[in-house]
Amino acid sequence: MNPTETKETTETEEAAAVTGTSGKGAAEPVESTGHDTEVGTAEAEDIEDTEETPRASVGLAAAAAGVVSAGLGVVALSGSWIGTIAAERQALIGQIKTSQGGTPAQQISAIYGDAWHSTALFNGIFALLALIVGLAVFALPQKAGWVRAFAVAGVVLGGLGLIVSAGMYFDIFLALPSTGS
Repeated sequence: MNPTETKETTETEEAAAVTGTSGKGAAEPVESTGHDTEVGTAEAEDIEDTEETPRASVGLAAAAAGVVSAGLGVVALSGSWIGTIAAERQALIGQIKTSQGGTPAQQISAIYGDAWHSTALFNGIFALLALIVGLAVFALPQKAGWVRAFAVAGVVLGGLGLIVSAGMYFDIFLALPSTGS
């Protein structure tokens, strides 16, 4: 045997050992020759990476939920587009109902009071959502410090939004104007 044949044979045998096949195409059991330790290490690292993925996604979900909670809390206090549309709709319905007549108190209640209450209702819904999402973030594991801060902000703003919305809905803060009669 010349040295060239030995080198080619060794390379072929090593390739077959790595892939698990012989030169004939049939699968054979692969014995560890010590050359495949790098492949085994790379596979072990891949397994470790896939094990960390669920934890990373939980952290990402907690972060997103914390930001959403704070955003919902801000919307609950400042008002939303859908709340404005609902208020305008109630005002229009009130105008239609009182166009045929009605006392000034009925007109105020139908035109302004119902619109005010529908705004309070939608703001209260957003506040409740902010409170629920913020509290859910605390139940998720593996939270960073800033995620916890956003969740606290969402809970606080949601609680404030619920108080303000309840006050608006039940006319605690600002009562409807009364007529002189």
